[in-house]
Amino acid sequence: MELDDKDHAIISLLKENSRYSVREIAKKTGIRPSTVHERIKKLIRDRIIEKFTLKLNNKAIGENFIVFMLVAGKPTEYVGNALLNHKNIKEVFGITGEYDMIFKLKFRDVEEFNEYIINFRKINRNVIKTLTMVVTTTLKEEI
Repeated sequence: MELDDKDHAIISLLKENSRYSVREIAKKTGIRPSTVHERIKKLIRDRIIEKFTLKLNNKAIGENFIVFMLVAGKPTEYVGNALLNHKNIKEVFGITGEYDMIFKLKFRDVEEFNEYIINFRKINRNVIKTLTMVVTTTLKEEI
């Protein structure tokens, strides 16, 4: 599906605040409410919009210790549902270069992270090496 300017305007507003009503989006874009409603339904049907979600305050929910971890090894041997569904793992990407994957993880504190990384290395024997980078400040984070 090719997106036009109206679709991009609707998507932009939904990215800003997915709780905007159809009427609010229509008012902000100058597009008729019925058209906005139909376009949103089409964007969902065509899987352009995969889901509506929310952005949480990391500190308020106890996930203010953020880590990026590069992982080298045999991903087919250790990437499974247990890993992908782990509460601390927020994003996983396959990458090119010296490492095979990058994880974005969130923890309550350094102690929780330390416990996680020790267990990760014990459980995942096919991991050759990891490189962790601790976030010191969040300048921009999208969901």
